[in-house]
Amino acid sequence: MEIIRVLIFVLGVAIVAVTVLSAIRTFVLPRSANDALTRVVFLTMRRLFDLRLRRARSYADRDRVMALYAPFGLLSLLPVWLTLVLIGYMGMFWAIGIPSWYDAFRLSGSSLLTLGFATTDDLPQTILAVSEATIGLILVAMLIAYLPTMYAAFSRREAAVALLEVRAGSPPSAIEMIQRFQRLHGLERLGDLWATWEVWFAEVEESHTSLAALVFFRSPQPDRSWITATGAVLDAASLAASTLNIPRDPRADLCIRAGYLALRRIADFFRIPYNPGPRPDEPISVTRQEFDEVYDRLASVGVPLKPDRDQAWRDFAGWRVNYDPVLLALAGLTMAPYAPWSSDRSLSYRPESLLRR
Repeated sequence: MEIIRVLIFVLGVAIVAVTVLSAIRTFVLPRSANDALTRVVFLTMRRLFDLRLRRARSYADRDRVMALYAPFGLLSLLPVWLTLVLIGYMGMFWAIGIPSWYDAFRLSGSSLLTLGFATTDDLPQTILAVSEATIGLILVAMLIAYLPTMYAAFSRREAAVALLEVRAGSPPSAIEMIQRFQRLHGLERLGDLWATWEVWFAEVEESHTSLAALVFFRSPQPDRSWITATGAVLDAASLAASTLNIPRDPRADLCIRAGYLALRRIADFFRIPYNPGPRPDEPISVTRQEFDEVYDRLASVGVPLKPDRDQAWRDFAGWRVNYDPVLLALAGLTMAPYAPWSSDRSLSYRPESLLRR
């Protein structure tokens, strides 16, 4: 019997340690850390939401449902953590002498939630009760403290997405962006946009890997999305670097690199496979016919284009191949709204495949 009590005590300590480590990885650790417990909570929540999505008849219905997914998943972490801490300490209380599991449950629940309806005069039990109350308060305070941080990052992300609608239309389109810049600002002003979005990509990479729930936070407007905005900017920069007959601007190259690195870091967190060193001639989701249609459309409105269309296509495909698979996978994962060359051909990346990995 004593061996069983020792094993139960060690198991309780392990449960509490894993739970606390999960909270630290999820909210405190300033880097990407894929926590198994948090992952299971979000995948379980996604399956429940998928049941509701089966009855959705339009994208507007799906968007309204999925708007609640990230907040529900995030807030579900706290009761899961508290329940695991309660179970872990319940085992420890029983192992050090509490006569019944019911009494251990009462003392553990009273200590965790600082309710005070169950007390003890035994020193080891008192030490455990105080430590459990401390952990419970820390977990609650941790979630409360980091919600403003998450929403601050969300607000910065969405400010740029909203401003892009003015320049790239709704849904965002690289072609529309280039046409509007030519009419309003001149194509030479595109460099300022590349510099702004290079910084935006760096911020998104940091926030959406250290606070991964932000990936699923949807825009205030149902037709906006951070991932479709990303696709529009990267495609516009790729067209500028490959197809537009304007002076070469290294800021476009840097913007593309910052963008596909950010998408790849986020894909790494969700274990989305991709080729880290693709060849420029590998196939992409955009067809040559689609590229030719864009080329003709830009030419028809007077946008200066490079005369060698074949070389322009090869150069564009060489840029696009770096972000094509991760862009489509993340668009499918987040159920992004329609946008050309991104969510309109997004991969069906289901949570079940993530769980298997």
